[in-house]
Amino acid sequence: MRVTNAHESDCVLRVIESADQLPTDIETLHALIVATRAERDAALAERDQAVSQMDRLRHLLRQLQRAQFGRRSEKLDPEQLLLALEDIEQAVAANEADDDRKDPAAARSRANKRRANRGALPGHLPHVDVTIAPEDTNCPCCRAPMHVIGEETSQRLDVVPAQFRVIVTHRPKYACRACEEAVVQSPAPERLIKGGLPTEAMVAYVLVAKYAWHLPLYRQTQMLLAQGLDIKRAVLAFWVGYAAAELQPLYRRLRELILTSGKIAVDETVAPVLDPGRGRTKKGFFWAIARDDRSWGGSDPPAVAYTYAPGRGAVHALKLLDHYRGIVQCDGYAAYKTIANAARDEAITLAFCWAHLRRRFFDIAQGGPAPIASEALERIAALYAIEKTIRGTSAGKRHAVRQDKSKPLVLALKTWLEQQLARVSAKATIADDIRYALNHWDGLTRFLDDGRIELDTNIVERSIRPLVLNRKNALFAGHDQGAENWACIASIVETCKFHGVDPQAYLTDVLTKLVNLWPASRLDELMPWAWAAERSASRQAA
Repeated sequence: MRVTNAHESDCVLRVIESADQLPTDIETLHALIVATRAERDAALAERDQAVSQMDRLRHLLRQLQRAQFGRRSEKLDPEQLLLALEDIEQAVAANEADDDRKDPAAARSRANKRRANRGALPGHLPHVDVTIAPEDTNCPCCRAPMHVIGEETSQRLDVVPAQFRVIVTHRPKYACRACEEAVVQSPAPERLIKGGLPTEAMVAYVLVAKYAWHLPLYRQTQMLLAQGLDIKRAVLAFWVGYAAAELQPLYRRLRELILTSGKIAVDETVAPVLDPGRGRTKKGFFWAIARDDRSWGGSDPPAVAYTYAPGRGAVHALKLLDHYRGIVQCDGYAAYKTIANAARDEAITLAFCWAHLRRRFFDIAQGGPAPIASEALERIAALYAIEKTIRGTSAGKRHAVRQDKSKPLVLALKTWLEQQLARVSAKATIADDIRYALNHWDGLTRFLDDGRIELDTNIVERSIRPLVLNRKNALFAGHDQGAENWACIASIVETCKFHGVDPQAYLTDVLTKLVNLWPASRLDELMPWAWAAERSASRQAA
């Protein structure tokens, strides 16, 4: 027996409900049945098309997610991948919304799943209680007053758009009736910008929007104008410059603290800067130094500091790490080797990045069948698999496991690479990559003898990404000084992110303290990790 689907049932019901209006002659009745079937077939075709489209979108979404989280995550640019994911997810949601309107039962089912999977909202958010009671609370039968026997509650996330306000400060003057010359008045509070409009919170808002959320000042100007605030971009730039000057001592101290670490990671990225004399941009560079010892239980708080330099040469790297003593994790760029060679008494030890080596073999494997590159990737993946098992353990434990499990793999890899180099053409790309590995072998294998060293420089590479996002939006810095200000504020903002600190609250408080002459000897108390600890202690005491 054939099962009647929902669309056919609807058609039958419509025919039955209008049975008293059915024509009596056979030909008209036959035409009505044909039209009803056509209507049913069209509805079924529309449903099948929607289901097929949803299946295609979900399949594409799964492919993109695998590209993002799977082993081949390097195939696509991460930022472009996220944009693609957003578009597909929006299309899936739009189709679901359309389906919900047509199928109430499916809508209820999906609503129940959302309630079960959406998670809890943070407890620190303000809660606004809204009670929706029946208009008539008398019994519909006997009209006696009814009483509450329970209730259903639900929570939804709401937003109040950014609210700008005017702080009006009154400073009354007091005079003595007996002594005409005695006048008392509280001193005016210090301001970041004397005679200017913004509070420190307003300046912090502009800084965070630009350097944390990557909104150029001209876009912020448009957003402010939508709120009725006609503040020119040049004015916002003036605020940013003032704030950068105030934050400079804190930024310099941050760099000093990072350079006291026994191990740092270093990387650099292009920073295009406008060159008005030539009518185009010149190529500057942001150099990043970062530390993050959480993977082996180190006590130094994670942090990152950027430095602008007008070039990428060794002279800038030498200046960046002047007087540093310790381990530098980096890629194979020659400037870092110059630093190590220039350091006295071998004070700087270089540890090279396996991710950079892996990327070389990955690029070859992507071009088609490449057995040597593929096997190299598998051997490197085995090292990462071991690292995953010891992440978060002590440096001593990491060293012991690496000596026991990783060292034999590394020794075998070197022997295998030397064998493959003898087999391939000296001019082949794979030969260049194998020579790169063997030429950097001491630095690549340094992690075996020190549990503090990581396999790669991912910590600093992740810290470079926000600069790249800002560069995509702003395209270039307008001046060398502007790039230096960029490095200063970005260092503080990104270090805040390391510690889960709200940069808006942090910068508001720190700028207020700095303009009120916070002692230079106590700058360490304003570091994001110290600031967060002090706030946490205050909340617990309250």
